[in-house]
Amino acid sequence: MDQTPKDTPAGAKAPRLMEQVHAALAARHYSRRTVTAYRGWIRRYIRFHGKRHPREMGEPELTAFLSHLATVRRVSASTQNQALAGLLFLYQDVLRLEVPWLKDVVRAKRTHRIPVVLTPAEVKALLGALDGTPLLAAQLMYGTGMRLGEVMSLRIKDIDFGAREITVRCGKGAKDRRVPLPVRTAVALRAQVDRALRLHAEDLAVDAGYVELPYAMGVKNPAAARDPGWQWVFPATRTYIHEKSGEERRHHLHESHIQKKVAQARRKAGILKHAGCHTLRHSFATHLLERGADIRTIQELLGHNDVAVTMLYTHVLNKGGCGVLSPLDAGDF
Repeated sequence: MDQTPKDTPAGAKAPRLMEQVHAALAARHYSRRTVTAYRGWIRRYIRFHGKRHPREMGEPELTAFLSHLATVRRVSASTQNQALAGLLFLYQDVLRLEVPWLKDVVRAKRTHRIPVVLTPAEVKALLGALDGTPLLAAQLMYGTGMRLGEVMSLRIKDIDFGAREITVRCGKGAKDRRVPLPVRTAVALRAQVDRALRLHAEDLAVDAGYVELPYAMGVKNPAAARDPGWQWVFPATRTYIHEKSGEERRHHLHESHIQKKVAQARRKAGILKHAGCHTLRHSFATHLLERGADIRTIQELLGHNDVAVTMLYTHVLNKGGCGVLSPLDAGDF
């Protein structure tokens, strides 16, 4: 079977499948996480079927792979649906095959789970068990509703101390939004920015100081890669050499560092709930609702497309199950 892409020029060498996948993902500006996830699932699918080319496979092979994930690997419904999304992308957007059977593929039903939320006292205890950069990152997650990845990828130019706001660039769904800069973090955040600028100055002194730029910014304005405003607020401690350009770059601090510190702080604070960094985002939304904030405002702050997603937090308000008074508490026993 001819496996050459339809738009490959005559006589040109066809790119390998994973190169096609990467190019298609890059052209659509998918996030780094989505790119990694989709590439991973496509590789697993191919290996599962003995490295056969996807053009040679169809509905039976796709169904067999998804069934294996559910029955043998026992993955969650969301993980199975992520695998399906990656494979749908492969067939529809990369191979551009006419596959009418894709519409009949059954998606796993996601389990309806109520998010874990900390009480204000638990948030205070958790923050009290942190210090330094992890403390500032946790305060920003709870104080703004930002995701951990959004905090770690903040650029210096996107913090406006005068207006007391932070601009979140390319959040989930490639959307920008603004969130309030918590007054309690202003001093520590300014100090963090100053540290990042000093580190950048040291990098420039040794002909380094480059940073990754979004999309085609590096082509349109290559000087921006060394501009102070484009530097990460939370830079990594080490630099790396970019393979294609040869530039010595500095990435932002890895998310796992904050995740480990928050997990340690939760245990130190004696919090028994299964809480992590994302719990602080859940707690931000729930505590705003408890204080009477408008659901639409919270939707915008969280960056949700659908208000129905934000409405989930109305089910976890600190009023007991379903917000009603238990008859055991109401009666005279």
